[in-house]
Amino acid sequence: MTIADSSVLVTGANRGIGQALVEEALRRGAQRVYAGTRRPLNHPDPRVTPLILDVTDPAHIQAAVETITSLDVLVNNAGIGLYAELGDRAALEQHLAVNLFGTYDMTQAFLPLLTQSRGTIVNVLSLASLAAVPLDPTYAVSKAAAFSLTQSLRMLLAGQGLTVHAVLAGPVDTDMGPRMDIPKASPESVARAIFDGVSDGDEEIFPDPLSEPLAEGWRNGVAKALERQMAAFVPVSS
Repeated sequence: MTIADSSVLVTGANRGIGQALVEEALRRGAQRVYAGTRRPLNHPDPRVTPLILDVTDPAHIQAAVETITSLDVLVNNAGIGLYAELGDRAALEQHLAVNLFGTYDMTQAFLPLLTQSRGTIVNVLSLASLAAVPLDPTYAVSKAAAFSLTQSLRMLLAGQGLTVHAVLAGPVDTDMGPRMDIPKASPESVARAIFDGVSDGDEEIFPDPLSEPLAEGWRNGVAKALERQMAAFVPVSS
């Protein structure tokens, strides 16, 4: 999948990685970029269509579906990180509502358009999907669940011509980034790496200096091999 001449929807597009993805899609020649934000957004490029879109609000999702007539790439980027204790059930539920069910609901809503275009789904996750982060354990739980969702979607939608990518990012210099004095990748460099990974067909995208060294080990490891074995159990469509 190339971004040039395509229509792209990015959730959480008002800041950080989401904002950088909008700009990178424009730079790569996207025909239309739908920028989903919870608050009104103005953008000088006429190719950008702002959408009021809280991914936990069914009415917002339905309004977006009614606005968008064709879609090639869905980027599920919207997310939250509350830095809560594991015993904080309310925080866990908030994380799941956005990071898991928001991704699920957006994907289900736009599947008909993506199936028509034989399109692409990109779920922006985290290395916390693979290993728990003690600084924000409820966030890690939600991202691990979203990664499992991503793998399931990949297996079940491949027969319809859709591709599904997981972005497994390390520390990124955003408002949501880790509250530690450690090197962090810029949102712009991460956005470039994400779309490079989509173009290259990478199922898992490791878009920054901390995550990238893990890429080869993951792709050749037992977990990925098991995922491929499980995919063989998907019924073949008649």
